[in-house]
Amino acid sequence: MDTQKDNLELVERLKLIECMMAEGRRKQESWGWTFVLWGVAYYVAFFWAAWTRFAYAWPVTMIATGILTAVNFKQKDSEPNTTLGRAIGSIWIATGLSMFILFDALGFSGHMKDGRIFLAGASAMLGLANAACGLTLKWKAEIACGLVWWAAAVMASFGSIATAVDAFLVAIFLCQIVFGIYAMILEAQRRKQQKGAAHA
Repeated sequence: MDTQKDNLELVERLKLIECMMAEGRRKQESWGWTFVLWGVAYYVAFFWAAWTRFAYAWPVTMIATGILTAVNFKQKDSEPNTTLGRAIGSIWIATGLSMFILFDALGFSGHMKDGRIFLAGASAMLGLANAACGLTLKWKAEIACGLVWWAAAVMASFGSIATAVDAFLVAIFLCQIVFGIYAMILEAQRRKQQKGAAHA
């Protein structure tokens, strides 16, 4: 009798874990627009800094994008947050702050003369965030993004500066723009199914 009760409790716990992971993934899908926004912001900052040699292109662009993200989150994020959703959000906030602090400190101290340090560091941190979220949510597409970012970090460390730049720009396109659009499509399909089920 106790064994049957224990088995039922175990099944209920597994269902709860699966439900939490599905909810976390839905939440991540609803953030698809932020991936696209930040991908565009990375391109803007990268090319602004490269073409004009403006020392503050990255900080200005990142701060402006951070403010825009925060304002849009308050307007769009009406669903109640779950523990898993807060954990995923915390990973991204901590990653963004770490990148901002590290790269500004390296830039202002004059220790980031070789652009490969920035490209390798940014790629490694973004790989960490994508892989951590992907592994937590068991989402293969986001795990793949983590692997792409890590590959870009390795190429920045061992390749020429031209190879490092190319790898970084490709990773932005695949892991920010394409992945963000993919997440937005999944969210749109889910909302369409929910509306269809509500009308049925």
